[in-house]
Amino acid sequence: MNFNLTQIPERTTKPRNYGLTMVMDKGLSLQEAKNFLSIAAPHVDILKLGFGTSFVTPNLREKIEVYQAANIPVYFGGTLFEAFLIRNQIDDFISVIKDYGIKHVEVSDGSITIPHAEKCGYIEKLAKISTVLSEVGSKDAEHIIPPYKWIELMNAELSAGASYVIAEARESGNVGIYRGSGEVREGLVQEILTQVPSEKIIWEAPQKAQQLYFLELIGCNVNLGNLAPSEVIALEAMRVGLRGDTFHLYLDKA
Repeated sequence: MNFNLTQIPERTTKPRNYGLTMVMDKGLSLQEAKNFLSIAAPHVDILKLGFGTSFVTPNLREKIEVYQAANIPVYFGGTLFEAFLIRNQIDDFISVIKDYGIKHVEVSDGSITIPHAEKCGYIEKLAKISTVLSEVGSKDAEHIIPPYKWIELMNAELSAGASYVIAEARESGNVGIYRGSGEVREGLVQEILTQVPSEKIIWEAPQKAQQLYFLELIGCNVNLGNLAPSEVIALEAMRVGLRGDTFHLYLDKA
């Protein structure tokens, strides 16, 4: 850090196993990606090329290499995995990730229905060649999954070989673990945490109030995802109690 302050909570250090910040790139240019890394690289643990943007992104290989050169793992959004899968092109998907040197893979079923045993089979297969992040939860706001089912799905996917499970919220933060208003489904979250280790869950939390909720509930080393590139520094300040929302959270506790 740039200067000494007491009573700052201890953050895990990179390469982190927990306390992760996952950022979603929805279309930064090469120069924007470089500018972003110039300020935020120390605080970014994983970078997702959102949904299917990698298919239409110019200079994709060069862009991936920019992130990889900063030792930041890159992966394609789960929607791309689903797009290959529904077209019966899973072998093509594997060829693509190998060709681009992608070491992390998101396995999701937010847009299509996959029998869960089959999804776990893909997790098991892909875990042999990559670090798997499996996403639980539907992008359909009308599809409400009961807490016991979230727990069952998450634990099964971790057992199948996923390194982390991602709690679905979309980039807008208004489905899955959140209500349409963006409010956290607190009962759901707290029930999940009784059965699934918090360090194995990445909570998609694009909105500041959502980030604050998880920081207060779990602590500064909670795994958070779907951060906008412009919000990374602000989040890191909030993690360590240097934003108004968390200013008093760690005083006399560190």
